[in-house]
Amino acid sequence: MASSVFLLDLKGKPLIARDYRGDIPLSAIDRFMPLLQLREDEEGTSLPVMTENGVTYLHLRQKDVYLVALTRKNANAMTLLQFLHHLAKVFTDYFNALEEESIRDNFVIIYELLDEMMDYGVPQITEPKILHEYITQESHILEIMPRPPLAVTNAVSWRSEGISYRKNEVFLDVVESINMLVNPTGSVLSSDIQGAVKMKVYLSGMPELRLGLNDKVMFESTGRSAKGKAVEMEDIRFHQCVRLSKFESDRTISFIPPDGEFELMSYRLNSQLKPLVLCESVVESHRGRIEYMVKAKAQFKHRSTANNVEIEVPVPSDADSPRFKSTVGSVRYSPERAAFVWKIKQFQGGKEALLRAHFGLPSIRDDDPERRPPIAVKFEIPYFTTSGIQVRYLKIVEKSGYQALPWVRYITKNGDYQLRMPDPVSSGASRLPPI
Repeated sequence: MASSVFLLDLKGKPLIARDYRGDIPLSAIDRFMPLLQLREDEEGTSLPVMTENGVTYLHLRQKDVYLVALTRKNANAMTLLQFLHHLAKVFTDYFNALEEESIRDNFVIIYELLDEMMDYGVPQITEPKILHEYITQESHILEIMPRPPLAVTNAVSWRSEGISYRKNEVFLDVVESINMLVNPTGSVLSSDIQGAVKMKVYLSGMPELRLGLNDKVMFESTGRSAKGKAVEMEDIRFHQCVRLSKFESDRTISFIPPDGEFELMSYRLNSQLKPLVLCESVVESHRGRIEYMVKAKAQFKHRSTANNVEIEVPVPSDADSPRFKSTVGSVRYSPERAAFVWKIKQFQGGKEALLRAHFGLPSIRDDDPERRPPIAVKFEIPYFTTSGIQVRYLKIVEKSGYQALPWVRYITKNGDYQLRMPDPVSSGASRLPPI
């Protein structure tokens, strides 16, 4: 639990302070900025958790504001850091931007929010939609204060009573981001999948939802056999609405959802993958010019299509006079990023595309090889998952018995997706075909 929460400017001057427990003097915050600068000098980066004289400082920076929590207890650091993130999210939701000016303009509302979001140092209500129902920026001029919504005192603090829609629908997106590093020969050095299940819920009343996935652990624990591929998910994180006891007992994801858009869960799969979009490159360096040939391959199923593919190829920072020729898509030179960007609107699975690029170089330049950043690739493949995860069912139960429409969509896209380039080949005559 937190003893106090501070909002500071970039110089470390307190803008707002809220003392919850009284066991740490407010003057302790004066040590935060010197301690932060000392850690940055020693470690080369700022640490989110620091301790001095029995006081633990946990902080988060948003633009020109530091959000800092202080505690003397043996508190859960991740809980307090998560609270600071929720605090920043709520302030941004209320004021459109979390910065020093917006804080100075909204002292009263910020103190109200701090009182409602934490009680005696323990996090309470952090859902912006619920807070908006009874803490408004006009609340100081209301003659009668509105009653707190039932969600505040209810066990379901993330959803209000009385929600009604003419058409009840649920949209569920399974989004997987591919992180990958590939060496110049095409071998994968590292790869993993970061997945998320995102939902948009437009349901009346207080519905109960049950989601079933092709979870390998569930099939093994129940002794059932999977009809298709089963997926073993790691590092699973759930939204607070999910009943964890139910999931731990029988791997059923059961929950009463918040209204609107939210992320239900995230997961990771640490598996060896093949590149979905592979880029093979040849670089020839000559006196006064440098030439590139890049071949892109779509190594996924023929019936799938990658949309909005962007291949960013780094070039020397002093390159000029660009010339391009590609079999598909468009190419532009981006000197501010020292790269050229090849854009392919739609790239069908199993297809290949070729690009040739020519740049001039200064006649007098340093012969030391420059640090070569890797090729970065962006893409999005709808109706496709690399892991093979599937939604087996999405059941919606509400006491009024209405019929609801569930919609499920799968998307695979790039995460940190990089391919290293080979060393430039130096030769007198170009072996690459002319543009």
